Amino acid sequence: MIKIAVVDDHDLIRHGLEHILRGTGEFEVVASGRDVSVLDGRAEPDVLILDLYLGVDEPCLTAIAELAPLYNVLVISASAKPGDLVRAIRAGARGYVTKSDPAELMATALRTVAARGFYLSAGLADILHAQLAAPAPDPAPAVRLAPREEETLAYIAQGFTYDQIARRMGIKKSTVDTHIERIRRKLQVDNKAQLIAAALRRIERGG
Repeated sequence: MIKIAVVDDHDLIRHGLEHILRGTGEFEVVASGRDVSVLDGRAEPDVLILDLYLGVDEPCLTAIAELAPLYNVLVISASAKPGDLVRAIRAGARGYVTKSDPAELMATALRTVAARGFYLSAGLADILHAQLAAPAPDPAPAVRLAPREEETLAYIAQGFTYDQIARRMGIKKSTVDTHIERIRRKLQVDNKAQLIAAALRRIERGG
């Protein structure tokens, strides 16, 4: 069974999650509480479900950054704001689901994150893609991307391979390679990890 820890300051949400997870027969809740003090070292969860706004007005990014090296963190939140999504990922979260997502998506997310994969619900992936692909004025002409370059960068940030990007955009892989080379030159990055980081920074700046 996949071992789960749940940290959420809303009792109704936390107990509801526990009930759903235990009812599947696939997950075991080994720790649950209103704050991270329940992670006392005795429980060794495969996934930590962590509320993004843990009783405060600001996202608990510091907690995510501190816990991510120790646990596979799956963020859960009522917020679907692109800024919250991006900052949680940059802090080290391996996945992000909203409290309005269907319950069955949680099981998929937990399996993915437990296997050290990365999970975003389709709705959040669409939000991320829209933010990355939307044309926006950039005060620095040197880092302004063409619309198709923005679209390519959006797909890269979502983890698609270059072959998959080519199929989705209806173009040849060689054309994708050309877009990538131009993006790298404009953004002054050398590899895919730096491309993703640059894409997330562009979201935070609003383009």
